[in-house]
Amino acid sequence: MNAIPTIVVGYDGSADSTAALRWAARLSGPIGARLRIVHAVGLLEHAGLLANHVRVDRQTALEVAAGAGGDPERIEWSVVDGDPCSALLRMTIAPESADLLVVGSRGSGAHEGSVLGSTSLELAERSVIPVTIVPPAHEDESPIPV
Repeated sequence: MNAIPTIVVGYDGSADSTAALRWAARLSGPIGARLRIVHAVGLLEHAGLLANHVRVDRQTALEVAAGAGGDPERIEWSVVDGDPCSALLRMTIAPESADLLVVGSRGSGAHEGSVLGSTSLELAERSVIPVTIVPPAHEDESPIPV
C-alpha cells in the first residue's frame, strides 16, 4: 500500500505554482499516487477584477504534470470555489482526504521580498496533513528521499 495515496497541489499558473506542480508530479509518478491539481477561483477572479492575473489553463497544467513524470491516468484537475487556502484545506477532509498538500512558496499575488506567500504560510499553520512548500530554485531536486 502507498503511504501517500493522494497528493493535492495548488496551481494558479504562476512560476512558483508550476514549480510545485512539477515537484508533486515527480513524486506522484514513482509512488503511484493520485495527483489532484487544484485551482481555486475566488470572487475577484470570477468577476474578472484581478490586475495582472495569470490565465490558468487546464491543458497546460496537465501537460506540465505528465511531462514531469506524473502518470496521466492518475492526474486529475479540479476548479474549486473560494480563496486558495480554504479551497486546499477542504481537500484534506472527506471525501477528498488528501494525504499531502504541495504549494509554491508564493503565488500569483507575490509581494516583492516575501519568502512565503500568505497561502503557503496559512496552510503551514492550519493544515492537519503534511504540507510541502516548494521554493522555485529547488523544483528540479528529486522529491524522493534517499
